[in-house]
Amino acid sequence: MSTPTPVIFIHGLWLHAASWAPWIDLFRDAGYEPAAPGWPGDADTVEETRANPDGIADHGIDDVVEHYASIIDRLDTKPILIGHSFGGMIAQKLLGQDRAAAAVAIDAAQIKGVLPVPLSALRATLPVFKNPGNLHRAVSLTAEQFRFAFGNAISEAESQELFERWTIPAPGKPLFEAAAANFNPHSPAKVDTANESRGPLLLIMGGKDHTVPEAVTRSTLKQYRHSSAVTEILEFPDRAHSLTIDSGWRDVADASLAWLKGQAL
Repeated sequence: MSTPTPVIFIHGLWLHAASWAPWIDLFRDAGYEPAAPGWPGDADTVEETRANPDGIADHGIDDVVEHYASIIDRLDTKPILIGHSFGGMIAQKLLGQDRAAAAVAIDAAQIKGVLPVPLSALRATLPVFKNPGNLHRAVSLTAEQFRFAFGNAISEAESQELFERWTIPAPGKPLFEAAAANFNPHSPAKVDTANESRGPLLLIMGGKDHTVPEAVTRSTLKQYRHSSAVTEILEFPDRAHSLTIDSGWRDVADASLAWLKGQAL
């Protein structure tokens, strides 16, 4: 029997890795070997992570990339990476480093070179940027802030339920690094978009996303124009930033599976 292809799920800011649980079950049933390791400093549960925000604080993009690279290095084969939000950026960086067989980046945070910064994205990240001291802190969202940043395309009741179930504090540092990326030639948000030999990449965007509006994802696609490697884009017009965890998650997961099958993965 052939060994199942490993799949690593990478969460973004404010969500715990356990939020990938339904995806893990689905991908395991589809014949993959899935796992969702948390970011450096994350505890095993939502409750434990909330209780120790200092453990999460001050981890930047490079810290997270190195953390997942060390996990990949322990595998026998290159994994498929599926990342959401900043996890989507991390997945792209690792794919550009030839550490992955393929990547699906869902509502991925902006990489270096992406210029549009829509007003809704500024508002969604204001809880971090309103205080420069948050560069070295972990910041939590309120239910109202989560509703704007994640849950604007679902009911208020569902947004509240997701907020209570999955949210954790997030380090402010990656947001500050991404915001300054186009002014820093050595920015950790820089991705090797010109890599010709990397595996295929699917960018997924939600048309109603406030945190990573579709203009950001379309601009991200343009950054790959100098590479002949497979780079495709898929839009869910009526979905927002909660698309990986809300009641419509299965549509996104099934589309990811279908795309991977189409890439013979």
